[in-house]
Amino acid sequence: MMTARHLLLLLLPPLFTLACCGPVAGPATNTTSPNVATVPTKQPAGGEQPPVNEQPNANTMTETPETPTAATTAKHEVATLGNGCFWCTEAVLEQLDGVIDVESGYTGGDVDNPTYEQICGGATEHAEVVKVTFDPAVISYESLLDWFFRSHDPTTLNRQGNDVGTQYRSAIFFHSKQQHQTALAFMDKIANNWEDPIVTELVPAVKFWPAEAYHQDYFRNNQNQGYCRVVIKTKLAKLGLDDAPKK
Repeated sequence: MMTARHLLLLLLPPLFTLACCGPVAGPATNTTSPNVATVPTKQPAGGEQPPVNEQPNANTMTETPETPTAATTAKHEVATLGNGCFWCTEAVLEQLDGVIDVESGYTGGDVDNPTYEQICGGATEHAEVVKVTFDPAVISYESLLDWFFRSHDPTTLNRQGNDVGTQYRSAIFFHSKQQHQTALAFMDKIANNWEDPIVTELVPAVKFWPAEAYHQDYFRNNQNQGYCRVVIKTKLAKLGLDDAPKK
């Protein structure tokens, strides 16, 4: 079934969006139980994903971890994270000092060059993710993970608030052995911050497909759109971040 956000993009782009980007979990260092957002619903679009630390199935792992891109130098690293709607995730992470670029896209599926419409259907097994290029001398990978876990609920399988489907799963796609070890250690450290167990998928990075151009810098380019005003700005405020896009 078509999600509300998908329907909005097709029919009513200027009007208020009826999608939800998921709840904002409290700070990863002191949260006990994330709040649940109360925004209009999306419909289920897929099955379950493996729990944390379990490797993906054969259909998901079609490649070895991605090799460094041109944007990855001795001073830059790449992180790939999925925690629900990538519009929100991009808006949060681009606020952080040391983050050089945030690109919305899709990964972890079994269809080449997927479209947003295919992703919304939930059949390709891709997750909505952001590919983050950052300077580890300014912000560490662990710090990125801290913001990642603070900005969503990692205990709800294939769901963020009223966004439901495998495309909204909580997932970390690690690019190196060090990222894998850091993520494992960090998740162990914060495991007791929620009443329910963390279900974040932790798997090697595979092919990343950039999302369509209108998804990029969505918050920056659509500040008067209802979704941005009501959902994204609210999330930024709860996280103590600026409610305006970083230039």
